[in-house]
Amino acid sequence: MKTIKIILGSITFLVLVFFSTGLLVKETNYNATITVNKPVEQVFSTFTTTHKVQNWIPEIKSVETVQENIGKTGSTYKIVLDNKGQVITMTQKVMAYIPNEKVTLFFDAENMLKKDDYRFEENNGTTTITLSSSCRSDSYIMACMFPFFKSTFKRQDQSYLNNFKSFIETN
Repeated sequence: MKTIKIILGSITFLVLVFFSTGLLVKETNYNATITVNKPVEQVFSTFTTTHKVQNWIPEIKSVETVQENIGKTGSTYKIVLDNKGQVITMTQKVMAYIPNEKVTLFFDAENMLKKDDYRFEENNGTTTITLSSSCRSDSYIMACMFPFFKSTFKRQDQSYLNNFKSFIETN
């Protein structure tokens, strides 16, 4: 009987910790960075060319322009991902676009709201891309889960930046 009480107490504690996470942590934030051996103009141009993104994010199956504005800010795209057999449709909106300096993207992907702020800096012909990302959710259960997946999100975005570096440096 004592063993059952300990097990039930432990499970109750873990459930309380999980659900309190959603109350305490409203956003999950992380950063990633990469240095590319190309000038900033070439890096920024390639990075922001919509139809090329599939070259470094292999899960993307299609990108459709919903609305494209002059100057890019406010442009909206429909993106279809295939994540290990699960098809996810999301929208991407360009929140800020400063050529050769910054692009901020907002994604709405089925209960995941993500903002990616990319900054581009050139130093002696090499370009450093710095990503500041934040994830949140309208769903309470998803909001409880995001802090536990922070390292997974960061690792995934870092791999996309690594893929981009490989793509642009070999092309």
